Formats: sequence, structure tokens, C-alpha cells
Amino acid sequence: MKAQIISIQVGQIQSYVMHRYGDVGKTWSTAFYKQPVNRPVIVERSGIEGDAQADRKHHGGVDKAVLVYAQEHYRAWAAEYPHLSFSPGGFGENLTVAGLNEETVCVGDVYRIGNVLVEVSQPRTPCWKISERWQAPSLTDSVRKTGRTGWYLRVRAPGVIAAGDALELVDRVHPDLSISLLNDLLFGRVPKSKAVLDVLQSCPALADGWRSGIPELRMK
Repeated sequence: MKAQIISIQVGQIQSYVMHRYGDVGKTWSTAFYKQPVNRPVIVERSGIEGDAQADRKHHGGVDKAVLVYAQEHYRAWAAEYPHLSFSPGGFGENLTVAGLNEETVCVGDVYRIGNVLVEVSQPRTPCWKISERWQAPSLTDSVRKTGRTGWYLRVRAPGVIAAGDALELVDRVHPDLSISLLNDLLFGRVPKSKAVLDVLQSCPALADGWRSGIPELRMK
């Protein structure tokens, strides 16, 4: 299947009342609720114009400028959570894409989208906000267990993209470092091979935040 953008989403910071996590009734702020943009958008090194992040410690920055999610996952989620009305952007992603998933995308992959160049930097680490967004206590854990996490891009060459644009793979330097493998390492589903961890530690394409956590992975 041709890899292409199905939908582009952005979100601004808004406040909501917490129902499931932390202090019930407490107000929390997030830009997780992304809305489709039906026009070309400017992509800068910091992310997509018009998009925001409330928690800048854990989200955003050049290594996590754009969040991508596989369209195919929505069919699985709809079957597993039939009472929820999932649609593109439902997992907080900026780009919903066809033809790519965590098994076929590798750290360091460089894609051309229109006149933009992006590089895969790391998996998305699922947090409590997914469950809070959908009022589904098991959902964040299901994302971890299934590996349907999505992944982040850094922007190597800014420009303009639009829904329908193809994602053309122009460079793959780490074919053995799939997003799926990194998820499995992080969540303990595969043995923590010293050789693989050594490769990750020295991989310049891997986000700094992920590389800094490798010593902890070695000890687990």
C-alpha cells in the first residue's frame, strides 16, 4: 500500500475536568484533542503551525515535533472498544497515515512529504491522557500491550504538507531498529540484548530523551 497522509490534525491548549486519574474533579490542561485541518499546513522544525503542547517537559521539542499514527489501528480499536467513536486524531496524533505502522517504520528513516523532509526519532510512550481522553481506564495499557503507540518525527527540512501527500522513504540507515522493536524493549517483551542497546546508545537519530534512558533499560 502506498504510504500517504490520510488526515492532518492540530490542537490548542484547553482545560478539562479530570474524571479518572489523579484528583477527580481537578482541572487539567492539554492539547491532546486534535482537530482535522482541511488545507495545506506549514511544518517547521518545532512542529506543525497551529499545534501546541501543554506539557512541554514530555511533549514537543525538535525530537518530538510531529506525532504520527497508523490509520489501520483505528479498525482494531473500533472492534475492541465498540462503544467509543474513534476517528483520526483520536490518539493525539498530528498525522494519520496509511501504508506505515510500527513494524515497518525504523528509527532514522527519512521521508519526503511534499517539500518537507522528516526523520523518525522515537516511539510515542503512551501516558494516562489517552485513557482520560476517552474515559476508558484500560486504553493506555492496551496501547502499550498492542504496540499501537505511534511514533515521532523531527523536521530536517521545513515546508508545506497536505492530506493526500505521499510519504516517500529516501533513506534507511537502521533497518533493524523498528519502532516495534523499541516498544518491545521498553515494555519488556523481548530480551534486552547488549548488542542492540549498544547500537541504540550510539544511534544519532534516536531522540536524546530515549538514549538517556538506555542505562536504566540495561539494569532492568
